[in-house]
This record gives sequence, C-alpha cells and structure tokens, in this order.
Amino acid sequence: MFFARRLGHAALGLSDAMQAALARTAMLGRVVEVSGFGSNPGALRMLAYAPPRLPAGRPLVVVLHGCGQDAAGFAADAGWLALAQRLGVALLLPEQGNANNRGRCFNWYRPADVRRGGGEAMSIRQMLRAAIGRYGSDPRRVFIAGFSAGGGMAAAMLAAYPAVFAAGGVVAGMPVGCAGTSLLALQQMHRAGGAWRSRRDLADAVRAATPPRPGRPWPRLSIWQGGRDRTVDPANAEILAAQWSELHGCGAEPATEAEVAPGLRRLTWGRPGGKAARPAVELWRLARLGHGFPVDPRGAGGGREGAWVVDAGLSAAQRMAEFWGISSGRR
Repeated sequence: MFFARRLGHAALGLSDAMQAALARTAMLGRVVEVSGFGSNPGALRMLAYAPPRLPAGRPLVVVLHGCGQDAAGFAADAGWLALAQRLGVALLLPEQGNANNRGRCFNWYRPADVRRGGGEAMSIRQMLRAAIGRYGSDPRRVFIAGFSAGGGMAAAMLAAYPAVFAAGGVVAGMPVGCAGTSLLALQQMHRAGGAWRSRRDLADAVRAATPPRPGRPWPRLSIWQGGRDRTVDPANAEILAAQWSELHGCGAEPATEAEVAPGLRRLTWGRPGGKAARPAVELWRLARLGHGFPVDPRGAGGGREGAWVVDAGLSAAQRMAEFWGISSGRR
C-alpha cells in the first residue's frame, strides 16, 4: 500500500487530488521490507515503517495482522501508520505467508511457533532487535498489538518475552495456552465459553511460557472484543482478561466499569496499591461490533474501513496508545 512503485500516476488514471494525496504520503515515508534480520526460523517477512527524521529514543510498536490481511494494508487501514506519523513512533510489521498458513494466519496456537526461542515467535523477536537498532528505538518502550490470529500471537509474544514489552493490545484474540492444535484452536475460537479454567490455571499458562521471574512486572494489556463477533467467541476476551488480571495479582471483579457510549463499555483491573490512572488490564466491549478492528475515520484516531477493519466511531489504535502512555507524542 505504501511500497515504492515506479508506475506513473497518470498511467493509473488517478485524479489530480488523489495524485496530490499520494505525493503527500510519499513525503511522510513508506513501508519498507528488511532482510537479513536473523535466522528467521518462522519464515516471516519483516516490514517496517518510521516517519521521516524520527529521532532516536522513540517508542516502537509491533503490529500483527489478521488472517487474509497483509501487513502494510492492515497498518494503513487500522490507523497505525497515521498514529506513527502523528506521535513519532516506529512500526514493526511482521507478515505471514501462504507457505506457513494457507489463510495467512499467524500460528498463534502451535507450540513450535509460540515457544520462546523458536518458530514465528523467534522470528518476531529477531525482527525487534533489528528494528530497535535501525531506528534507535527506546527498548523500554516497545509495545505489541494484534488482531484475530495476530491478537493470539501478540498475547503469545507477551507471554514468551515479557521483559521485552512494556504493554500490548489484543483485538478479537485468544488467551495464551488455550490450544495446541488447529482443531483445538477452532474449538476455542467458536466455543470458548465451554472451556473455562480457573484463573490460577489461566495465569500459570502464561508463566509456563517463560523462565521464572519472581517480583518482575508483567506487561499491561488492552483487550478489545465485538459482541457480534461470529468468528471469535466474545467469551475469549473475558478469559483473556481473567488470565492477565490474575497474572497481575488483581481480583476477579474489575476495579472500574463504565459505559463510555451506548453499546460501549470499558472495564479495568488495577494493580494492588497501584494508581487508578494506570490499570494493569482494560477490556473494551463493543456490543454492536462484529469481527473487525475498530477505527474512527472521521475522528482524531483516523483509519479507514477495509478488510476486517470496521468504522466503530472509536479508534482502537489511538486508545491503545493512550493506555500504553505514548499518546502525547512526547519526544
């Protein structure tokens, strides 16, 4: 979508206004592919984006697309490119290929692909090292977000490499450790409500993914789910919230619950003794949303409708940035 192309705009039959818009986009930078970032055991493509003249020490956000999407197109449609330009952050955009998964889904459920030090998880970790070096990013402000299968992989990355990420975001994703085969993954996606485990067992599934780390904080997590999602059972979001709130030592009941707008509720779980302004976990319930990433094309958060990207009057990318504490654009 933002790859350099040698074709003339006139040959494409574009209007003068569209040509001007494309010219402005070119001035803002473009998505590039990076090779040679490591052994790449998961056989993923590394794409990246940074605004021009990005100073060192800025945050880095990893964005994982869903099934059937491409990394650059999803980043543009979901508002991540606009957010990177507005706030001055770099983006790492791993991309899945058909050879790994016929649906181009990240293999969030396969033990070989989510374990620490192997498969797709290791490829993404190698990309991170390369991206931090390339853009001089602040290693203390690295974040990860994903949609659907990308959401499941984002949660798996937070579990496998908790020291790498300050926080994450999952939209229509799945809990860590809930499936180990494609059949179990489909069952979890469609009938999550019948697979409840205790909060302690859920948290232990995360702890099992990484070496013991007593006393060290876990990444904070923003969770988003549509109430009309027929691809991912909305109960997955509830399970994910239970998993990560237990991991943070919070009780089962949320610390706050508010109706932000009709059909839109936000629940938060705070750290014991922590500041209410920085909850450990938040859950956004969008009652009217199906399977899609929420954007607000007419608002400050931006984004545009596309493949599994839905105008919800609310930008998940912008709200995640606020939850992570990077929305001010502070340099």
